[in-house]
Amino acid sequence: MLGIMNYDVIVIGGGHAGTEAAAASARAGARTLLITHKRKTVGVMSCNPAIGGLGKGHLVREIDALDGIMARVIDHAGIQFRMLNASKGWAVRGPRAQADRKLYRAAVQDILFDYPNLDIREGGVEDLIVENNRCCGAVLADGTEIHAGAVVLTTGTFLNGLIHRGKEKIPAGRVGEAPALKLSGRLAALKLTLGRLKTGTPPRLDGRTIDFSQCTLQPGDDVLIPFSYLTSEITVPQVPCHITHTTLATHEIIKENLHQSAMYSGQISGVGPRYCPSIEDKIVRFSDKSRHQIFLEPEGLDDPTIYPNGISTSLPVEVQAQMLKTIPGLERAEMFEPAYAIEYDYVDPRELDAALQVKKLPGLYLAGQINGTTGYEEAAAQGLIAGANAALALGKSELIIIGRDQGYIGVLIDDLITRGANEPYRMFTSRAEYRLNLRADNADQRLTPLAVTAGICGAERAAAHSAKAARLTAARELCRGLSDTPAQLAKRGLNVNQDGIRRSAFDLLRYPDVTWERLAAIWPTLNGVDTGSREQIEIDASYSGYLERQEADILAYRRDEALALPTDLDYAAVGSLSREIQDKLAQARPATLGAAARIQGVTPAAVTALLRHVRRR
Repeated sequence: MLGIMNYDVIVIGGGHAGTEAAAASARAGARTLLITHKRKTVGVMSCNPAIGGLGKGHLVREIDALDGIMARVIDHAGIQFRMLNASKGWAVRGPRAQADRKLYRAAVQDILFDYPNLDIREGGVEDLIVENNRCCGAVLADGTEIHAGAVVLTTGTFLNGLIHRGKEKIPAGRVGEAPALKLSGRLAALKLTLGRLKTGTPPRLDGRTIDFSQCTLQPGDDVLIPFSYLTSEITVPQVPCHITHTTLATHEIIKENLHQSAMYSGQISGVGPRYCPSIEDKIVRFSDKSRHQIFLEPEGLDDPTIYPNGISTSLPVEVQAQMLKTIPGLERAEMFEPAYAIEYDYVDPRELDAALQVKKLPGLYLAGQINGTTGYEEAAAQGLIAGANAALALGKSELIIIGRDQGYIGVLIDDLITRGANEPYRMFTSRAEYRLNLRADNADQRLTPLAVTAGICGAERAAAHSAKAARLTAARELCRGLSDTPAQLAKRGLNVNQDGIRRSAFDLLRYPDVTWERLAAIWPTLNGVDTGSREQIEIDASYSGYLERQEADILAYRRDEALALPTDLDYAAVGSLSREIQDKLAQARPATLGAAARIQGVTPAAVTALLRHVRRR
């Protein structure tokens, strides 16, 4: 052995999950070590150069509300900001930004390389230290043992990773970087259930060889809305994206070469993401479509590389070159890096509890693609929760467990640990039952108090949140305190039901034809409300009627969540449960009755039988 070191928490992996895990652990006061293959790749964007989107943007706002780093980083690196679904209600709007890859990586490193309580070390982890059925450290490739109270594993696609291009196979975690082979075997030896998943990436193109005049311009928003609640304005120069599309000629080339696709030749055993399919999948599954959109996304302000989002593939390089020649604007495009597919091992997330700790091995936490998810945002959200809980558990502090009614992070983790992931899991707003409550605009109101209580919120954010909350409370009280009778309101030009019931300014904001300006003409004190509070109150008012009806559903959810299930419950002893349901419950080991009800295939009758059995106990 070359040495023994000691830390409170070790985080393995420097991607989006690992960086958030390390920062959260350090904020919680734990002496934290981040181990990564290369210090210079900490915070690198391995796939598409973008953050946010529908559902994903909500996650980024929640990460920020918990004092994570992703939102602040993209605000320093974003080169095109757009609010998706801007014409729809606030509950389904999703902030998204294109990123300059170099600026993004630099911003992550600027934050982490001088982070209190955090050390960063280069190295490859080849084994875990396990003593008395608890994970308590890691062993590097050079034999160095590093002991710790907990380990957070965030391996991304590195766990037994294998790149595919046609018949070519390259063991790698990403292009040019070796995979983690021994760790996969170690996890299997610990009797954790492993599976195999696949993802892919399109070719990287030289933008100087693209004819953008044949493409449709896609500009960003005129008003740039930051991701972070701490960012006052975006100062990074902005650039447009472009849109092109495949043609029938493209489709013919793909069909003629499907036998050479690693996915369709049977060479890949892993399951790919349903909602981000390869171009081969699109052609086969949507054979009636004559074209598919391709978004040409710039990778940097001073980088000519273009990311053609929409044509990820595992076809051979020469076939990729033929495809490009049939796409408008890309006929002469040259590739910096051909597309590829990558398959990798993951752990069935039903092996985890709500803190993202492995049930069979206390002290080991998993976050990111190792849990069967896809996407930077999903990985970062898990990393923050795993890192924070690893540190909090050591101090015997209350853990951060976010419910489905509290945040998209709660929906993400609950879906994973109760239902598993038989395909790469991606967040959508449709996955959240209470999405009217879980909007991107109010993430700080929902979650920052949790971060403050848990001790993972820095002084700057705590002060900013406290000041904002005070302004918002005062503005809400003002809006509810200003009221008038229907008769007086009618005299002022407001068409309300003459029922004798006084209506406050907040009540009136529910009406689609009533604006803040109209109310300020009646009550001039409203002109003194700051813009941020005003916008929040307008949003709250527009949803208030729906939220009142949703409250009953939330109360029912919380009632079921309050009924904890014993960890040693023998499901075979529960009367009237089928063998299939017994097996599903035994595998997932749900912590609450509500979690049991959300397991796919568990019927209402089975939940009732389970409730009776537990109450008898």
